[in-house]
Amino acid sequence: MDVPTDRPASGSTDRSRALAKAGVTSSFISWVALALMTTSSVASLRPSPTMAVYGLAAVFLYLVPAIVFLLPTSLVSAELASGYTGGVYKWVSLGISKPMGFLAVWCQFAMTIFYYPSLLGFVASTLAYVINPDLASSGVWTACVIVVVYWAGVWVSSRGTKGVAGLASGGLIIGTLIPGVLLVTLGLLFLGQGNASAAPMTADNLLPEWAGIASLVLIVNNFLSYSGMEMNAVHVGSLRDPAKEFPRAIFFAMGLVLLIFILPALAISWVVPADQLSLTAGIMQAFDIIFAEFGSQWLTPIIGIMLVTASLGGMLTWLAGPSKGLLLISREEGYLPPFLQRLNKNGVQQNILVTQGIVTTFIALGYALIPSVSSAYWIFSVITTQVYLIMYLLMFVAAVRLRRNDPDHARGYRAPMLVGLCGVGFAASLAALLVGFIPPSQFATGSAGLYLAIVAVGALGLGLFVPFLFYKLRKPSWKLPENSEVKTS
Repeated sequence: MDVPTDRPASGSTDRSRALAKAGVTSSFISWVALALMTTSSVASLRPSPTMAVYGLAAVFLYLVPAIVFLLPTSLVSAELASGYTGGVYKWVSLGISKPMGFLAVWCQFAMTIFYYPSLLGFVASTLAYVINPDLASSGVWTACVIVVVYWAGVWVSSRGTKGVAGLASGGLIIGTLIPGVLLVTLGLLFLGQGNASAAPMTADNLLPEWAGIASLVLIVNNFLSYSGMEMNAVHVGSLRDPAKEFPRAIFFAMGLVLLIFILPALAISWVVPADQLSLTAGIMQAFDIIFAEFGSQWLTPIIGIMLVTASLGGMLTWLAGPSKGLLLISREEGYLPPFLQRLNKNGVQQNILVTQGIVTTFIALGYALIPSVSSAYWIFSVITTQVYLIMYLLMFVAAVRLRRNDPDHARGYRAPMLVGLCGVGFAASLAALLVGFIPPSQFATGSAGLYLAIVAVGALGLGLFVPFLFYKLRKPSWKLPENSEVKTS
C-alpha cells in the first residue's frame, strides 16, 4: 500500500493522477464502508455472556474500555499506518528498537495460542446444544473439540486453501447480526409477555456492584473484545479525506460495535440468572430458554450451527495471518530458528502452525483439568488479553516517540492530541494487564494462588520469556537470504 501524503484532501487528485501514470488503478472507499469493515472485524456475540453477568451494568462496562482503549487505539494506529508501512513491527522498531519490534509482533502472534482455546471453547459449548446440551459443562468434551477442530484448521491452512476470508466475512451476517437481532427481538417479546427480567433493570443497577476489586475484573475481557484496530488502520490511506473521514468512520463503528456488544448481553441477562450463566454457553442458554417460551426449541440447533460456522470461519482467517507476519520478520532479521521458518510445498509456514498446535493441544487439556469450563474459558481469555496488551503498550510508546523524533514525516492522518491519547491508552492497557492477575468474583475454583500461577506463567512466560529466549539464542545462520525458498519435504 502506498504511503499517503500529508495533504489528504487537496492531494487526493494529484495522487490519483500519479498512480494512473504509473499504471496503477486508484480506488477510494467511503468512510461508511470503512466503518462497516471495522465493525465486522471487531464485533462478535462471543463475549456477550461474560458481560451479561452484570446485567444493566454491562452498558457501563462496555463504554469505559471503548473510551479509554478503543478510541485511542483506533486513532493512534491510524496515524502510524498512514505514515509507516510494515505494521506494528515497523512502528515499534522505528519508534523504540528492533528487539522491541520483535516483541510486539511476537505478542501479536502469541496471543493467538491462548485465543484459539478460548474461541474453540465457545464453539464446543455452542456445538453441545446441537448434539446434547449436557455436554456444554463437560471439560473433556470441550478439550476434544478444541483439539480436533484446531488440527483440522491446520490441515486446511496448510493446503493453502483460498476463499477462507470470504467465509469469515459472511460470518458478520450469519453468526453475528442475524442471531443478535433475533436474540434481542425475542428477548423484548419475552419481557413483553409479562416475564420478569432475571437481572434488575433499574437505574440503581447502572453501575456494577462494588464487592472489592475482584468484582470489576471481568472488564478486562472487553479490552480483548475491542482489540485488532491496528489491523483495520491500514485502510486509512484508502479514504479521500482521512483527516475528516477516519474519525467519522471510527465513531460510527464504535456506535455499531457497542450496540452489537451491549444489546445481546442485556437480552441474555433478561432470561438467564447470573448464577446459572455459563461464560461459554450463555448465548445458547438464552436462546434455549426463549425458544422454549415460544415453543420453538427446534430452532436452537440451527442457531448453534450459525454461531459455530461464523466462529470457525474467523479461526481459519486468523490461523495463518499472525504466524505469517512473524515468519516474514524472522526471515529478515533471523529471530526464529530455520526449522520454524520453513515452508511446505504450498508456501505455508506449516512448522509454525504445527508447533503452535502442539502447545494449543496442551492448553486444551486445561478444560479437562480445571473443574469449571467457564473458569477455564475465563483464564484463557485473560491470558490472551494480557499478551496482546503488551503489544499495545509498545505501540503507544512508539507513537509518541515517532511524533517527537520525526515530526515532519509524511502522515496521511494525524491523531489529535496524540500524546494525551497515548497516555490514556497506555494507562488503561497497563491497568487492565495488572487487574487481569486478580481472580474475578465469579472464579469458581476458589484457589487464588492457582489462578495467579496459571495466568502469570501464560501471560509473562509466553509474552516475555519465550521471545527473550529466541532473541538471546539467535544465530547469524538463522537469517535467511531474501527470496529464500527453504521448504519442508
